[in-house]
Amino acid sequence: MEAAMDLMRRMPPRSAETALNALLSLLPDHSLDLLSQVDLPLQVCMDKESLKEYILCEYNRDADSYRSPWSNKYDPPLEDGTVPSQEMRNLEVEANEVFSVYRDQYYEGGISSVYIWEDEDNGFIACFLIKKDGQGKRGYMQIGSWDAIHVIQVGTEEEGAAHYCLNSTVMLSLTTDNKQSGTFNLSGSIRRQMSMTLAVADGHLVNMGKMIEEMEGKLRNSLDQVYFGKTREMVCTLRPPPEVLNMRLPDS
Repeated sequence: MEAAMDLMRRMPPRSAETALNALLSLLPDHSLDLLSQVDLPLQVCMDKESLKEYILCEYNRDADSYRSPWSNKYDPPLEDGTVPSQEMRNLEVEANEVFSVYRDQYYEGGISSVYIWEDEDNGFIACFLIKKDGQGKRGYMQIGSWDAIHVIQVGTEEEGAAHYCLNSTVMLSLTTDNKQSGTFNLSGSIRRQMSMTLAVADGHLVNMGKMIEEMEGKLRNSLDQVYFGKTREMVCTLRPPPEVLNMRLPDS
């Protein structure tokens, strides 16, 4: 299991589903662990009732059906599908509205979904998802995708405060194409965790939003330094630009 997880951490997002299916066939006894711990690129479906798109994941899945955060119904229809309590449902509806505004301001488009359900420890768990695809919109980019998964476990309220544990995963894939450099693909994923105890005077949604905003800033900085920074360093070392090649050291 440890070797399987180590392998999945090194797989590019576009090959993750194929690799996971292969591991499931090789390790059937660890299927539940693999499905719960491995994050795959997000898929999108259309809510036929509200005519809004929503994101599919393991957190809104029951059997082979997926629950829409807009209509609270499963597609394909599922009579005994699990749904949140009325209190959690009200929070879920508000969270989807607020998160849509957050997504528009930070991502200038894309799709977002929020799913909330009760936890066994009398708290609750919230899953915030963002998917943004781009094609030929900036510079030489041919196609690209950004998938963000934020899962927050919220503990019970004690003395006006609650403990929040956030697990975030971002999967990035970019493909560029131009005559000088040819086709270039850069993809990978990064995962981080954050825990905080915060006062709930302003509500759980405010606290979760602040944590996600802070975490996404850290993840973007890490991606810029690790993926883009290291890639730029390697490319400039292996294929230095002409102006560097023409430079000459001064005579001693």
